[in-house]
Amino acid sequence: MAESTEYDLVVIGGGPAGYAGAIRAGQLGKKVACVEMERAGGTCLNWGCIPTKALLKSAELYQKMKKAEVYGLSAKEISFDIAKVMERSRGVAAQMAKGIEFLFKKNKVEYFVGRAQVSAAGMVSITDGEHKGKFLRAKNILIATGCKMRQIPGLDYDGTRVMTSREALASKTLPKSVVIVGAGAIGVEFAYFYNAFGAKVTLVEMLPQILPVEDEEVARTLHRSFEKQGIVIHTGTKCENFRVGKNTVKLDLVLGDKKTELEADVLLSAIGVVANIEGVLAPNLRVELDRNYVKVGDDYQTNVKGIYAAGDIIGPPWLAHIATFEAVNAVNGMFGHGKPRRVKNFPGCTYCQPQVASTGLTEKAAKEKGLSYKVGKFPFTASGKAVASAESEGFVKVISDAKTGEIYGAHIIGSEATELVAEYGLAMDLEATVEEVHQSIHAHPTLSEANMEASAASMGEAIHI
Repeated sequence: MAESTEYDLVVIGGGPAGYAGAIRAGQLGKKVACVEMERAGGTCLNWGCIPTKALLKSAELYQKMKKAEVYGLSAKEISFDIAKVMERSRGVAAQMAKGIEFLFKKNKVEYFVGRAQVSAAGMVSITDGEHKGKFLRAKNILIATGCKMRQIPGLDYDGTRVMTSREALASKTLPKSVVIVGAGAIGVEFAYFYNAFGAKVTLVEMLPQILPVEDEEVARTLHRSFEKQGIVIHTGTKCENFRVGKNTVKLDLVLGDKKTELEADVLLSAIGVVANIEGVLAPNLRVELDRNYVKVGDDYQTNVKGIYAAGDIIGPPWLAHIATFEAVNAVNGMFGHGKPRRVKNFPGCTYCQPQVASTGLTEKAAKEKGLSYKVGKFPFTASGKAVASAESEGFVKVISDAKTGEIYGAHIIGSEATELVAEYGLAMDLEATVEEVHQSIHAHPTLSEANMEASAASMGEAIHI
């Protein structure tokens, strides 16, 4: 008879949702197991968020060193070793994965490497790996298997000529030219990275703007900045007729009636993600799905009692910090530790240079909702800290209710935008107004003063513009 053990919670998936949910249950004193098919940390830590940020930091530093004279410094013969850049990225990921494994031990979470399937309510079977055949009896099950990269139909992803971000992160060579299909956060970040190290980059987006979910004004600003950096951008453009050769990839760019052939050493596909649900649910298990995403209620429970889901597997927005938030709330709820919260306001971040970050409604969305709103905007060219740091590109833009000052959204493009946006996230959660942000004293000189000044600008009270 197959070996089995009973747990208070079994988590399938060890990414930002899975490991956070497992650790939280461990903190609550529950007997927990987590099954991850590769390594603790999931895609985000091992093949996404963390290693890409290591690459982007190398690219940013390389670009700064090339412009050392701006700071009155001299740095000659600046060069790079792309293999070492990639090696550092993998090392950072490995270090962080070890950290998650340590936290599992600290919180007494049993960790299994392998594939798992919910075979019935209260039962998980390990279907592949060294523990194959083991059954885990569970009072509660949390599905946190996330998403995987969407592939262009009919295109062979060989990892050399045609790749996703995962293969790009494993590569130790730099292509001379690359076409990136899809200008969401992943596509934009890799466009910056490759261009920074000298590759010829073409970025193609089917929708009217790069970073389609961001505020139009922010997207236009980044578009102009990328073009100044040497990146060729095609928006509102479709890609057709892919031809993969021995040394290059060819495709047709279609804009209206105009068709142009493009050739590059490598094609990087960044067209989005799909639910990673294959094999996770037994065929006879009637867990309700919506476009292959697991459907859950306000408590993150599915239509089958005792089976929960959180993170990317329950649908967009597909962001690691949202996955963690959802999983922790799901676990708190299932064990009676407060009422679980669903995501309302959240930050979205893109780590190119200049950085982009936002939370809440875009100006277009506020207009479409028929809201009576006002806009406050403060350019970093008027920020003493930004100018002193030679990083004055971009602005902070805040959208608020025209009468009450309630904050509807905030949009930042510029240096450290991904750090600065947290203030507006907190303000919105606390239902603060632009006046209250304005009246909160910000240290001088700091980049965060731009948040205060943007709020003041919406009231006609900005001092430095």
